[in-house]
Amino acid sequence: MATITGGAAARMIPSATRATVSLSTSRSFFSFSLASSSRSVSSLNCLRSSPRISHIFLNQRRGEVRVSSGRFGTVAFASDPDQLKSAREDIKELLKTKFCHPLLIRLGWHDAGTYNKNIEEWPQRGGANGSLRFEVELKHGANAGLVNALKLLQPIKDKYSGVTYADLFQLASATAVEEAGGPKIPMKYGRVDVTGPEQCPEEGRLPDAGPPSPADHLRQVFYRMGLNDKEIVALSGAHTLGRSRPDRSGWGKPETKYTKDGPGAPGGQSWTAQWLKFDNSYFKDIKEKKDEDLLVLPTDAALFDDPSFKVYAEKYAVDQEAFFKDYAEAHAKLSNLGAKFEPAEGVVVDGSPNVVGEKFVAAKYSSGKE
Repeated sequence: MATITGGAAARMIPSATRATVSLSTSRSFFSFSLASSSRSVSSLNCLRSSPRISHIFLNQRRGEVRVSSGRFGTVAFASDPDQLKSAREDIKELLKTKFCHPLLIRLGWHDAGTYNKNIEEWPQRGGANGSLRFEVELKHGANAGLVNALKLLQPIKDKYSGVTYADLFQLASATAVEEAGGPKIPMKYGRVDVTGPEQCPEEGRLPDAGPPSPADHLRQVFYRMGLNDKEIVALSGAHTLGRSRPDRSGWGKPETKYTKDGPGAPGGQSWTAQWLKFDNSYFKDIKEKKDEDLLVLPTDAALFDDPSFKVYAEKYAVDQEAFFKDYAEAHAKLSNLGAKFEPAEGVVVDGSPNVVGEKFVAAKYSSGKE
């Protein structure tokens, strides 16, 4: 693993003009339906027609990898480590003013969650490669509302052009978890960006919220990524953050006593009462099912209905430390899926604990049940 403190050159992608945004905090990773909202489609159409920001989608094809030479030879870096550190501080400030923790977590997860362990070639295998910045993928039904996340992060990308979109999305996701009181995620960086929309994955690789057989559906989707039952349940726990909005996902109430006053844009239905605090409340609340103002999707209920999932859900409901440990490991694993790293073993930005430097090998992510 390369741990770098000097300015390492980066993969350069043309950046877009800054745009202001009225943020609506969105649902988290598992809460999806096939129907995207007209509001999100309208947002995309407005973006496309704006001469100031249409190149968010259109002019991001050219890529350039620079190299750094030293006593150990020449090394290529996808992202500048110093700029990653600075971008992280800017993301922290963004979170303090926009309360967009759930939205940024979802952005990182959806960029990585298209990974298919059965495809070896990059970028056909999907995963954390920055493809979600392109309009064709933003228009996927499961990504409704994520254009707002891109608009929030674009000024940071403009400022730190030496950071790839793939790294920025995952940096924002991990930082949002940590700033909400969650565990420190053992992240590494150096993800290479795809260069054009033709490299985006096809629609349909992300989970639905209400499939006919929720447990089977979760396994079908996440086993394809190489994740196991423990990781599925641990990652589900991130629903302790955020709200679902019926105009986007088709799920949840327009507002509840927990969401009618914000923070951020009011409305939606949350999974927990303190929906900007990362803890194990999600598991406690699903188990108790006592509050009609709290959301329980079919895929949430499956965690206590399915015998294998239930072992972990019960554990996390009473042991937050165990949940934090397993969540941090699962989040880091998800963030690496499908990525091509430069250097191959990745780069650790200071403060990322227990990161083992290794090249990405698709076969290592081919596990099933644990």
